[in-house]
Amino acid sequence: MGLLKQIKFETQGDLDMGASTKKTVIFEAPIDKVYEAITSYQDYPDFVEGVSTVNVLEKNDSGARVEYSINMIKKIRYILKMIHNKPHKVEWSLESGDLFKVNSGAWELTDKGDGKTQVDYTVEIDIKGFIPMAGKIVTTLTETQLPKMLKSYEQKAQSL
Repeated sequence: MGLLKQIKFETQGDLDMGASTKKTVIFEAPIDKVYEAITSYQDYPDFVEGVSTVNVLEKNDSGARVEYSINMIKKIRYILKMIHNKPHKVEWSLESGDLFKVNSGAWELTDKGDGKTQVDYTVEIDIKGFIPMAGKIVTTLTETQLPKMLKSYEQKAQSL
């Protein structure tokens, strides 16, 4: 099993309401397997901590609409519109949800050869209105869960 190697981690924004984060890592897995792990939305509950259910509403080569139910500090449901550019990029934007005002980002993949893939993961999230503990939810999503989540995608790609 390969090691997830951290290159860069940046967080910007007011963590009381919203934040944008970019993380660049090297996965010890080929680009096609990394892309497959990212776009296997229905499998997320099996390997992404906190994801309780996923309902793929639509999916084709150019994208998907996916409903997520996650458990962080509270249960959160939302639908993301995914845009696929195989095997180099998966972008998303929020279609609807009960907590997020904004949830957008991208996975950008670069083949580094020798079965390695550079992964540039960006996410911007913002919470609707005033919600007690909103800052803690945002911090949990962007700083605590992100490194674990990226490692789980690397492990999934390695298993494919």
